[in-house]
Amino acid sequence: MGTLSPTFGTIIPSQSQQLLQSNYLQFNTGTGKDFAQQYLPEIYEQEVERYGNRTLSGFLRMVGAEMPMTSDQVIWSEQNRLHVAYDECTGDNADGIQIKAQAGVTNVISPGQTIVVMNKVTGVELKAVVLTSNPGTGALTVAPYTAQTLATLGNVADQLKIFVYGSEFNKGSQTTNWDGAAGAISGTTNISIDPTFTQFSNSPVIIRSQYTINGSDMSQIGWVEVATEDGTSGYLWYLKAESETRLRFEDYLEMSVVEGELAAAGSGALAGGFKGTQGLFAAIEDRGNVETAFSGANLTDFDNILKNLDTQGAIEENMLFLDRTTSLEIDDMLAGLSAGANGGTAYGLFENSEEMALNLGFSGFRRGSYDFYKTDWKYLNDASTRGAITGVASIEGVLVPAGTSTVYDQILGTNIRRPFLHVRYRASQTEDRRMKSWLTGSAGGAFTSSLDAMEVNFLSERCLVVQAANNFVLFKGI
Repeated sequence: MGTLSPTFGTIIPSQSQQLLQSNYLQFNTGTGKDFAQQYLPEIYEQEVERYGNRTLSGFLRMVGAEMPMTSDQVIWSEQNRLHVAYDECTGDNADGIQIKAQAGVTNVISPGQTIVVMNKVTGVELKAVVLTSNPGTGALTVAPYTAQTLATLGNVADQLKIFVYGSEFNKGSQTTNWDGAAGAISGTTNISIDPTFTQFSNSPVIIRSQYTINGSDMSQIGWVEVATEDGTSGYLWYLKAESETRLRFEDYLEMSVVEGELAAAGSGALAGGFKGTQGLFAAIEDRGNVETAFSGANLTDFDNILKNLDTQGAIEENMLFLDRTTSLEIDDMLAGLSAGANGGTAYGLFENSEEMALNLGFSGFRRGSYDFYKTDWKYLNDASTRGAITGVASIEGVLVPAGTSTVYDQILGTNIRRPFLHVRYRASQTEDRRMKSWLTGSAGGAFTSSLDAMEVNFLSERCLVVQAANNFVLFKGI
């Protein structure tokens, strides 16, 4: 008996009339033949935006600026403190103080200067006049103004702090002359103070991405309507993929300079020829302030930050970029501080009134002599990035000063004011690498090669400059 091939239908007997897999055209088989039925299902052509706006960039546009550079490295200098002070000094039971030998630390205290000597652990202090000073060894001989000696401070190594507050000389005394004549105190000369040059630098990194689609798929339409954050629309699926690649790359431009890390000596990255770049978090941890286990609900924790800012630049206006938990803690703290007026909230102080819905979200407040402007940082809340990390070593926010610094711009040839936080990108009169995109291949209007595809290329070369990082604060979890 012969066999008919191909078989266009099969009959599988059944004892009763009913819908079975053997006699019913299914829509959800996933075999690619879901539309092989006479009844068309109701189809939603647009995708549901279940994650809302998925882009994360925008932080640097709010707090900084972008400026071109023409070199492989950007270098800037920052002022040191004006007054003379030394930590971790050691005293003896007589009249001697030893400044701790450290790299880059030089003894510039002159004979005749008056100093305050304090034990940072016990709080005991005394004032004295300097009799001799050795710039090479850092050894001082002092005469206390009280009957007490240095022994009252405790002979504990690396526990004393000293700073200069003035000077006193006898009648007819003489300090160093222009010809180098010796001073009148113990035959030593006055020590002139030359400001040290504190230099910082950073290097840009090249950031690249690419999306490739072959010509055949470019000519194929789908039943799902494309709609993305940048306004791309249509029924060509590759438009969505190209758009999301661009959006993802634009986020990388910001994330790279926020999370960037310099390749350390002996690292695998450095051995592979990758130098890295110092991002925002790394710069604050290296040169700024790190507040661990910060609680926005605790006013004491916040006041401790203010006290620390007093010891730094004391910049009046600051911006807080926080994750949701820390932002709500600060809201609760501020709401609690206003309790007691009109049933628990100070109406009018934060644009609240008895006739309106109570607003307990605070965008700005003043504490001490500082103004703070608070906002949520989406990057710290997104589950695909920092929002997935909580607890130990998690980053809960940053405090960014809103001030500017005066620097000399070599391109403009003048002194200009720049934000403490800004991005530098490579550019010249012939090449701008701030954000480049170009097409290659032979599809989609690109005719640069015989490749039957369209390649969308993205490139940028940039780095972040964090000036005066001592005014920044990084909030970290326990």
